[in-house]
Amino acid sequence: MKNVVFGISGIKLTTEEYAFFNEVKPVGFIIFSRNIDNLDQLELLIQSLRDLSQSYNHDPLILIDQEGGRVARLRPPHFMETPPAEYFGNLANHDFELAEQAVTANFTVIAKKLRELGINANCAPVADLFFSEAHEIIGDRSFGSNVDVVSQLALLVAEVFINQQILPIVKHIPGHGRAKADSHKALPIIETPLNELEKTDFAVFHKLNKMPMAMTAHVIYSALDPELPVTISPKAINYIRAKIGFRGLIISDDLSMQALSGSHMQRAKQANAAGCDLLLHCNGNMQEMQEVASGAVSISPALAAKIKSLPCYI
Repeated sequence: MKNVVFGISGIKLTTEEYAFFNEVKPVGFIIFSRNIDNLDQLELLIQSLRDLSQSYNHDPLILIDQEGGRVARLRPPHFMETPPAEYFGNLANHDFELAEQAVTANFTVIAKKLRELGINANCAPVADLFFSEAHEIIGDRSFGSNVDVVSQLALLVAEVFINQQILPIVKHIPGHGRAKADSHKALPIIETPLNELEKTDFAVFHKLNKMPMAMTAHVIYSALDPELPVTISPKAINYIRAKIGFRGLIISDDLSMQALSGSHMQRAKQANAAGCDLLLHCNGNMQEMQEVASGAVSISPALAAKIKSLPCYI
């Protein structure tokens, strides 16, 4: 079994995808809007992914991005609209107890629907801080600018998911909020001094360092590594482990994003060498997936045990 999570091209597995996944044996799959025609079809697709994984004696991670707001793969008429994180952050600034109640209710509904569909991991909460001068890629996906509010609400979201046996994947460690470029399209460089980062962006993730899983930021932090983005930087990943104290699994953000350069095989190898536990590739492009698979590694017994201990397998 390889340490990679792959996307699927359409609303059902193609013959080529089935053969490829059966050979590579990925640890999991990620669902996007392109994979959803209706909920019955989605359940069948997810069951087909589970059946395929059972052929190599594995219960797969089935991921989705269901943050609410503009990042939600399940939308009407399949699922109700839910607010972005900003809504709850603004509410917390006026009435924190009410915000906690709203967060709990909102994300319990999301978690129950995901579990009903067979999805066991959500790429949320976003724990990035909001900065008005930054690129809008984070924007209203953030709970706000206050370290305590963001960390407390993000922690509550994660706890709601865990209680519902959904794996929360905190993102984007150690922070994407200051980026002045969209890492889907370019490589952001953040030159903020370390002492300031440790009081702000990094402080949120320090408060979340006991979470089971986090996704990296494709961002260069000059204070950590002036040359490489976090995902492929041994220095940055070591900082996340040693200083932020994160002990959960680290998954790369999507390796097909343009913040990264080089072949997809090189990207996979670099992310592994940097210390990422799992690799993520989202777009379903077969040639790219083949390259990523060639750079992925077999999951060790120790990593397999950590995966099996995740809350989605309770």
